[in-house]
Amino acid sequence: MARYIVLANFTDQGIRSAKDTVNRARKFADAAHGMGAKVLSIHWTLGPYDLVTTVEAPDDETLTRLGLALGMQGNVRTQSMRAFDETEMERIVKKLP
Repeated sequence: MARYIVLANFTDQGIRSAKDTVNRARKFADAAHGMGAKVLSIHWTLGPYDLVTTVEAPDDETLTRLGLALGMQGNVRTQSMRAFDETEMERIVKKLP
């Protein structure tokens, strides 16, 4: 499965209901599972992003569907990045000229 880093910031709606953030995170993990993905970690952070999440998904389409479903709830805006582990990166660089 592919790994992704999902960066999120609370919307105005999300910050107004910040007390529910842990429950929303659990529901996000459940939704991911229902789509065939897995939430590996969720961290609430200081700095430019409010949350940093690591997700494994079978493909880009699944992660996109998960992100759209999350965004439709109106509590966060996200940015997603494909991430490569050491083994994947080793395979990539071995093919360099």
